[in-house]
Amino acid sequence: MQSLHHHQNSISHYPSPPSNGGVSVNVLGQSLSVGQGSPGSTSSQIITPHWQQQLLKCEMIRASRSPHHRARASAMASRTVTKSAIPITNPNKPPPETITKDPDGVENGIGPSPSGEPSTNGSSSVVNHPSSTVAPVVEAPRPTAAKPPENSWSSLDMGGVQIKHLPPTSGLFSFTFLINLYLNHNALTAIPPEIARLRHLELLDLSGNSLQTLPPEMGMLTKLKELYLFDNHIATIPPELGTLHQLQTLGIEGNPLEPSLKAMVQKEGTPALISYLRDSCPIPAPPPPRSLRDLIAPGEREALLEDPNVEVFSVLCFNILCEMYATERMYGYTPSWALEWSYRRDLIMAELLKHQADFLCLQEVQTAQYEEYFVPKLGGAGYEGVYYPKSRYKTMNEADRRLVDGCAIFFDKSKYQLVEQNPLEFSTVAMQRPDFKKTDDMFNRVLIRSDIAVICLFENIETGARHVIANAHICWDPKYSDVKLVQAALLVDEVEKVANNFAKYPPRLPSEGSSMKPPPTYSDGTKIPIIISGDYNSVPGSGVYEFLTNGVLPGDHPDFLSHSYGRYTGDGLRHRLGLKSAYAGIGELPLTNYTPSFHGAIDYIWYSTATLSVNAVLSEVDRGYLEKVVGFPDAHNPSDHIPILSEFRVKPPRDTQARPPPVFPSPSHA
Repeated sequence: MQSLHHHQNSISHYPSPPSNGGVSVNVLGQSLSVGQGSPGSTSSQIITPHWQQQLLKCEMIRASRSPHHRARASAMASRTVTKSAIPITNPNKPPPETITKDPDGVENGIGPSPSGEPSTNGSSSVVNHPSSTVAPVVEAPRPTAAKPPENSWSSLDMGGVQIKHLPPTSGLFSFTFLINLYLNHNALTAIPPEIARLRHLELLDLSGNSLQTLPPEMGMLTKLKELYLFDNHIATIPPELGTLHQLQTLGIEGNPLEPSLKAMVQKEGTPALISYLRDSCPIPAPPPPRSLRDLIAPGEREALLEDPNVEVFSVLCFNILCEMYATERMYGYTPSWALEWSYRRDLIMAELLKHQADFLCLQEVQTAQYEEYFVPKLGGAGYEGVYYPKSRYKTMNEADRRLVDGCAIFFDKSKYQLVEQNPLEFSTVAMQRPDFKKTDDMFNRVLIRSDIAVICLFENIETGARHVIANAHICWDPKYSDVKLVQAALLVDEVEKVANNFAKYPPRLPSEGSSMKPPPTYSDGTKIPIIISGDYNSVPGSGVYEFLTNGVLPGDHPDFLSHSYGRYTGDGLRHRLGLKSAYAGIGELPLTNYTPSFHGAIDYIWYSTATLSVNAVLSEVDRGYLEKVVGFPDAHNPSDHIPILSEFRVKPPRDTQARPPPVFPSPSHA
């Protein structure tokens, strides 16, 4: 009782009876009722399976107008079973596949969800979860929901208790763990925008009130599957509710709803109306531009720019979301026109060109798009590119190969010359390791992946200074944190190897008549500036981040999941590149991937601290804008990822003290 009473005291109560919802009818006999203000609610209505389900649910809810109807029904039912209680359930939610434990108790309508927690369609480990949506169609489905905050109850029944007003300051909106909320058959005339805080709601019943409008902010409740608005005074639905892509039932009977909207639900069901609202929603104002955030003082920046001996360069990293993955099934909250490649590609190109970065590291670039769009467009802007598709392209015919995505590195060809390019197919390299060959884990987990990286060696055309630029896209699946670690380890091993070989190359001869000083020489690979960028599908607290940042990771790290990978798990992981994330100096961005059920930093630009320093980084996306959109892509952001960028300066090499020439005594002349 305490939890319920605490909540009741946070809501303003007035002595007003519950509102009436219309005369009940026998739906199965198709003797239909006239709900309050429902135009055309006569026997001439369209009766499709969608609409018959709607009317059945409407009559069930009209029968539950008494105070705490569902809570009392649960309490009565609990007396006939041995369980402590029966939870209030979402009527449309499928039963869990297995029941691992009895749910906790329900008191006055407060109880857990049917399965104790929301389904994740897979592993419950969402820490490294790379995206809120399902995976690319060529891979297994990824988890679709993050867990709500831990709590012993997740349903609240406040139906039929004469609530007349919900103040924006109500304690109700702090219950962010709620999954089911019943506010039916009260006397509410408005729902405050703060309802959007309850992001884990799957069922919301507002039936039998006096609502005339709905707040557009309800579109933020993207986990909603059931939204009951029966028997109100609602004439239209805000187009912002088009983001409710998981909604199965929008209960509209008993409202004077615009006939065209009602007909859509009657004929084609709720999903058709949601798609219409989504695609017809006005385009919101764009977010403020992201700016470069300086990590050095203005005076120091000016001095660097004026010093001809200091090399400054910038790197942009961006997972652009390839066309094959940008489907309505995967991004149902995004307007269909905003998912079209013809729309998104121009936004992507504008983003790439406006920053004028020296190196562009792109992931999820489709082969056909690389050849037909990026090469000519970026070529016209002074860039040259290197591209490798994911290794599965080898098993496909020519037409299908063009649909495979991969990694690309574009560089400013007026400043840099490509010396060498090295594709890294993680499965192929793993197969070549003698300590991996006899492990079942390697065959069953690593070799089934087609993830790749590209490592390129560059020289500055003017000075002959060298750079190693790597771009990787590693395993997305949170159930394969061990594979992520193996791929990260294989990547740095390969970078160390090619960097050491690069250091042995003879310096480029200066052109005739050149007044430039001789190009630098490198005693080993760690003396060459190194950049390792990409989409690592790993958050800052992961083993991948820890390994790349610290240079060591124990072989029994939890992210290995107790699997065996030769020396990697026997001796632990180790590298000597001295890497650091470009954003570490100010703290990682709050997010580089933003979708309804996942947001976090999973894209990085690591750099070798012995040879490079960070001048500036691209700032985060405006937080006020993020509070108003459910996820990316949207009208202004063409991918579910955002680009990250860093400007670096090359540290001057440590001059070794040259020995003075020997001094010989002058010959004495007798």
